[in-house]
Amino acid sequence: MNPWILASRPKTLPAAISPVLLGLALAYHNSQFNLFVGSLTMVASVLIQIGTNFANDAYDFLSGVDDDNRIGPKRATNSGLLSVKNVLKKMWLVFALSLIIGCYLTYIGGWPIVLIGSLAILSGIAYTGGPYPLGYNGLGDIFVFIFFGVIAVPGTYYLQTNIVNYESILLGILSGSFSTAILIVNNIRDIDTDKSSGKNTLAVKFGKEICVIEYVLMMIFAFSIPIYMTIFLGFHTSMLLVLLTIPIAIKLILELHFGLGDKLNSVLEKTARLYMLVTLILTFAIVS
Repeated sequence: MNPWILASRPKTLPAAISPVLLGLALAYHNSQFNLFVGSLTMVASVLIQIGTNFANDAYDFLSGVDDDNRIGPKRATNSGLLSVKNVLKKMWLVFALSLIIGCYLTYIGGWPIVLIGSLAILSGIAYTGGPYPLGYNGLGDIFVFIFFGVIAVPGTYYLQTNIVNYESILLGILSGSFSTAILIVNNIRDIDTDKSSGKNTLAVKFGKEICVIEYVLMMIFAFSIPIYMTIFLGFHTSMLLVLLTIPIAIKLILELHFGLGDKLNSVLEKTARLYMLVTLILTFAIVS
């Protein structure tokens, strides 16, 4: 695989794509959809995700978290395919491109977009870099839930409508729940190597079983929202088609509970796929 594709971690991109899709679908549902602004929002979101992935690749290597004992997917810097200097250079380039797009989006959405974009980039770097890395101090779950959910969906909706409504926040909670679930699997898989390198994720702090419960709660939050929106907010009953994917979620919970080490790589990938599947179902249901 091309090392730059490897460093960009394509399997993580649903966390950037899904919340934008849901925000755009809701805007379309409310007859306030702008394709050009929506496309730019999607590109900016993906660029910030890729920039964050580059930062993680480099800073995890520099901190010693990624070493020869790593059981997750191969990392470009740790494998010697790319130099730290080169990866960090490209990180700044990707973030700069997202800022260029952000200038136009700021023209559309004003100062809230400046705040959201700036915080997203700073947090993407601070997740594994800087004097107090968020991911190394048990704050990764909160960061992911907020930025890949509660901010991402309403932020996308705001760029289309200049308002934030209740429905966009609900869909943001759904997105944040799935993104956090992906991170939980990652942290449980890496619990031993993280512990030895001093990376204090919630899995390291509280152990696997507590994090499995957290994963279950994220799934409950995510699947409760389409039910609530259908029953109480009058959305199309086709939203309930997401309930057909609950058996997949249950299977993933069992695999997470009984799995160890690299066996959890498939759980992580399948959680991301489930997130994308639920997103697509909801997107079509919302716009129908």
